[in-house]
Amino acid sequence: MSDLTLDRLAKGDALPTFGVDVTATTVILGALASRDWRPMHHDYKFAVERQGVQDIFLNTPNQAAWFERYLNDWTGPKGRIGRMVFRMTKPVFPGDHMLLTGTVDDVSVDETGCGWIRAEISLTVDGAVRTTATARIALPTTPDDNPWDRRGERWKP
Repeated sequence: MSDLTLDRLAKGDALPTFGVDVTATTVILGALASRDWRPMHHDYKFAVERQGVQDIFLNTPNQAAWFERYLNDWTGPKGRIGRMVFRMTKPVFPGDHMLLTGTVDDVSVDETGCGWIRAEISLTVDGAVRTTATARIALPTTPDDNPWDRRGERWKP
């Protein structure tokens, strides 16, 4: 949705659902892209025998990237993530189907005129929450506004 503006959102609005089938390639390429050489993200035997888990699993930066993609796909090119925190509670493995869902928790405009939403997001697998996140995202207040143009005192994430 590339024309998303702040006035089109309200507290309680649901974000679209985004699903991803996780493969070993998803896990390994995400670890390599973030230069995470720890073996639990690419070596099945190490993950199972030394870590005591069922398989290799997504690392933290890989999960962060999936949350960012989810939010960027929803907000379009003018959406700008200002801040995001998340808590991983259980691993995500190859063979899992990740489902990302979210809800708008707050809609506001700051003192500089920048439009903001706060979204609560969940990553689930088979209905069980694996990771939760809270994100603060700048959105245009009008069709000709662009949060990416904000710098210095006009950008307060």
